[in-house]
Amino acid sequence: MAQLRALVAEELELPVDPRVTDMAAAIAREHGEASRSVLFYGSCLRQRELDGLMLDFYLVVSNYRAAYKQAWLAIANRLLPPNVFYFEHGGLVAKYAVLSEEDFVRLNGPETTNVSVWARFAQPSRLVWAASDVARQRAIDAVTRAAPTLLAAAGEKSGEPPLEWWKRAFALTYSAELRAEPRDRASSVVEIDPERYARFSAPAIASLAQVESRQRSWAFRRATGKLLSVARLSKASLTFAGGADYIAWKINRHAGTGIQLAPWQRKHPLLAGISLLPRLLKSGAVR
Repeated sequence: MAQLRALVAEELELPVDPRVTDMAAAIAREHGEASRSVLFYGSCLRQRELDGLMLDFYLVVSNYRAAYKQAWLAIANRLLPPNVFYFEHGGLVAKYAVLSEEDFVRLNGPETTNVSVWARFAQPSRLVWAASDVARQRAIDAVTRAAPTLLAAAGEKSGEPPLEWWKRAFALTYSAELRAEPRDRASSVVEIDPERYARFSAPAIASLAQVESRQRSWAFRRATGKLLSVARLSKASLTFAGGADYIAWKINRHAGTGIQLAPWQRKHPLLAGISLLPRLLKSGAVR
């Protein structure tokens, strides 16, 4: 695990656009002394484009009660992590998810049936703000758990090349969430930077023994993952300004649909999501 941790630490420290760093610091200020670290990930990082897109961040906090002025937000974050918020800064827009340090460690490991966190942090990310070196080291430790968890959950196939193992693993995680991306998106995540995944393969595979003892069927992961996705979208309608428009924009962008929201759907995003879901599932825009 030491070799993998060194690779993760090196990758997390790679430079980013200064506007990303500025936005991360502004997000941290929103939650005061509870903020521990901010990580940048997702399509904007992979494509190195920011303008006109929505940036993706995770904010790691010491604990939920300290992170919020409203007690209900802390309760919601603890019961169904993460909370997701819309944010604007410096002419850019973003969404950020909030997790406690404890949950960030747990959700990057095999002890959870929830694929969403370790599937994302098995991919490249950047640690763009930290409250202290201790917070930085804890974030590195948590992210180091993600890649072995991903590969172990997919299981090894005899004779399968490592890059194909990564692709199959990501495809499985995409099937365990409600996704608007094309079916080949899981492969493209690897193909956009195959050298990175080749470099991470041997250290990640060498760490599998530490996570293989806690496996669950993918049928179970898919069932629970879809339910969790719906529950989180419902919760996000309360915390995410413009949430209905964002969901429609993302589906249109990735699935090539032409969804246009009625005024009542913008006013009631939770009902909008419920009303759109059957049509999206039937058309294959969301799987």
